[in-house]
Amino acid sequence: MADAWTEKLDTYLDGELSSAEMRELDTHLRGCPDCTAEVLSRLQLKRAVQVAGKRYSANADFRARVQSSVTARPRRSSMRLWLAAAVAVVVLIAIGIGTVSMRQQQFARQQIFSEVADLHVATLASSNPVDVVSTDRHTVKPWFQGKIPFSFNLPELQNSDFTLLGGRVAYVEQTAGAELIYQIRKHQISVFIFPEEKLGGELASHSGVRRQRTFNVESWAQDGLRYFVIGDANNEDIGNLANLLRKAAVS
Repeated sequence: MADAWTEKLDTYLDGELSSAEMRELDTHLRGCPDCTAEVLSRLQLKRAVQVAGKRYSANADFRARVQSSVTARPRRSSMRLWLAAAVAVVVLIAIGIGTVSMRQQQFARQQIFSEVADLHVATLASSNPVDVVSTDRHTVKPWFQGKIPFSFNLPELQNSDFTLLGGRVAYVEQTAGAELIYQIRKHQISVFIFPEEKLGGELASHSGVRRQRTFNVESWAQDGLRYFVIGDANNEDIGNLANLLRKAAVS
């Protein structure tokens, strides 16, 4: 593994390389299993550090705000003063609880997207990325029966630029789901499908295309299932595949 590539891996994972360098390193990773395995290892380390570093701790100025709220008021009788202080404390605690709850939900959402990105990287790094190898949706879909607790439809790709490569069972939040592998030109896209209720309901019903590390990802909920479409393809390709999957789900 060339030192020149190794030195750029952390910057690559942080999305801080130039567009040209990002494309160059993406191309290198698709042909270098050593570098791809190293990227996966560093992703897992970053994720562990992220989990440890984002735990909530009480704000250092919490006590100062309470004292300021109390002392800023005119002097009153002891009973009224204590009552005002108690009300201020209750209000601040309620605000603090609301803030913590919102941060926890945001963190939970980010964790799910991080897990999906990790699964996609693992697929790219694997020498056997799929367990059922077929371009025929009528072969891939039945393969999942009995392996996951739900069914789904796959789109017809005859008039599109996408090719189905196959699929396998994947896990997020200890929940079994389907991973479908598609290809468009030289880009590989993973489609993950999980039961929505098993993911805790922390995700928006439709989040649009967003950036997750070095990948584009679109996620939405439909008929009780949560879909993720993720890859290094451009926003338009990700959106087009997502639209094909939405149409197939209602057919």
